[in-house]
Amino acid sequence: MIDRRNVLTLLAATLTTPAVPALAQQMSRPTAFAFSFAGLDGGNIRLANHTGKPILIVNTASQCGYTPQFAGLQELWKRYGSRGLLIIGVPSNDFGGQEPGTPTEIMQTANHRYGANFPLAAKVVVSGPDAHPFYKWAAVERPGAGPRWNFHKFIIGRNGRIVGSFPAAVDPMDPDLIATIERELPAI
Repeated sequence: MIDRRNVLTLLAATLTTPAVPALAQQMSRPTAFAFSFAGLDGGNIRLANHTGKPILIVNTASQCGYTPQFAGLQELWKRYGSRGLLIIGVPSNDFGGQEPGTPTEIMQTANHRYGANFPLAAKVVVSGPDAHPFYKWAAVERPGAGPRWNFHKFIIGRNGRIVGSFPAAVDPMDPDLIATIERELPAI
């Protein structure tokens, strides 16, 4: 004879088993802090060094209509860098071939033309199968929210997850973008 408790136990185990792998997968998913970028001027920009702090990652291009956004990004850096915000410009030639420059030329545009002195990564691919690992991760974290043009902005929260994704047309001084950053900054 079959005991009702055994049947209920087996039924409960069957219903909960699929959730266990899903939960384990979610718990083991990497955060943005698992990634790094080669620096444009050498060295390595390790996101793990900024664990618990917000990070703004922007794919840049020197010959784009949005290139003047370097000035707004620098303003954010001046305003929030001392409170823990890291900004990383990630040069990419993916869209319109608008970043054909050498590291020296890229630095010339960002630093000398727009006064940007936040960290710049070495030029990478940001979309498609050859994308930098961070951008592949971001595509999984936020499907359909990846860069479609130069100056796409990802805001990484203190927990290492994407808390904001802003397309190229959104200016760095946009109130929604700023509010997203401010929510992730430590209280003063």
